[in-house]
Amino acid sequence: MVFTVVVGLVVAKLLAELVLAALNRAEVRRHASQAPAAVAAIMDEETYRKSVDYTLAKNRFGVWSMIFDTGVLLLALSSQVLPMLFGSVGAWSPVGKWDDALFILFVGVLLSIPSLPFEWWGQFRLEGRFGFNKSTPGLWIADKFKGLALMFVIGFPLLWALLSLVGWVGNAWWFWGFGLIFVFQLLMMVLYPKLIMPLFNKLTPLPEGELRTRLMSLADRTGFKAATIEVMDGSKRSGHSNAFFTGFGRFRRIVLFDTLIAQLTPEELEAVLAHEVGHYRRGHIPKTLVLSAVIQLGAFAAIAWLARSDWFNPAFHFPARELAPSFLLFGLLSGAVMFWFSPLGNILSRKHEYEADAFAREAMGGKEPLVAALRKLSQKNLSNLTPHPWFSGFYYSHPTLVEREAAMAKTS
Repeated sequence: MVFTVVVGLVVAKLLAELVLAALNRAEVRRHASQAPAAVAAIMDEETYRKSVDYTLAKNRFGVWSMIFDTGVLLLALSSQVLPMLFGSVGAWSPVGKWDDALFILFVGVLLSIPSLPFEWWGQFRLEGRFGFNKSTPGLWIADKFKGLALMFVIGFPLLWALLSLVGWVGNAWWFWGFGLIFVFQLLMMVLYPKLIMPLFNKLTPLPEGELRTRLMSLADRTGFKAATIEVMDGSKRSGHSNAFFTGFGRFRRIVLFDTLIAQLTPEELEAVLAHEVGHYRRGHIPKTLVLSAVIQLGAFAAIAWLARSDWFNPAFHFPARELAPSFLLFGLLSGAVMFWFSPLGNILSRKHEYEADAFAREAMGGKEPLVAALRKLSQKNLSNLTPHPWFSGFYYSHPTLVEREAAMAKTS
């Protein structure tokens, strides 16, 4: 019964994703011959047609990728490969919880291998076809090996500590486990740009000039103190662009993609940064952290409950009351449940985006610089500006540009 319910949830999620993809394809095709007036004001006809082609190509690729990934997951769950691996790893390393941590990591690696051809195709065929791919096969392979090394260097001790908490603190392990992960996440906000990011990208200080002067002046007048402004060589992998800040307190730093600097004027870049500062000034970061903490605490409580049961692990041929299999199964299956709640998270995220836009408009003395920047980014990234409402509800953490412009016009 448990296995049947789980399979039903996984299949239901896939069917919902396929329906949403079909609705979005139909909506994009409905406007393919002629862009709505609001969209035509953002993109010229040639760019719009290219964005339609890009959206439809990503949609088709995504459908096949979803079907394949779901098939791999169901095959792994229905076979006894995972329980056999659990027993085998236990025989290799019978010391403490080392074997359990290795088991979870090995399964993660094994389940990622079948999707590698899809990742390669998406990077070098799909993104390459539309001029976004800047990576090379050698760089792509190097990134995979670096990610694998980090998984074992960071993931292994973290998993070992989590699984060992049962022996250290007993049934209250899940509460302390939540605390461990939450503190680790806060620590990574500071350490990631210093230790992890440089392994993949080169970060250099933004040189003196008009842009730096503008951005530092904006930071001063909006009360956003940053340790430094850095430029990341995102162009070595992709033509897409972005900007973000990371860390907190005196460790806060602003990071700009070099592609973003190449695409926007200094005033437009200032408006983009003003939007990011708006997230900070409106308290979105701590609010998001609190919400994330509540969800994580609930997840740890759920894992502890499942691990104590006599029915969950055996439904998948694992020994009852073993924590490592419960951890793994929860990680593999939680998405089938959380998927249905994603619109709620997106509603909150879009509310934050509207508030950050309003802050940027006020900081810049008008909406025009941010609108100009967002229009350029939509053009350069071939954004889909006519998504189906249901599709955007499930997948879009940001409002569409048409929605953002309308909101800024109402409050200006």
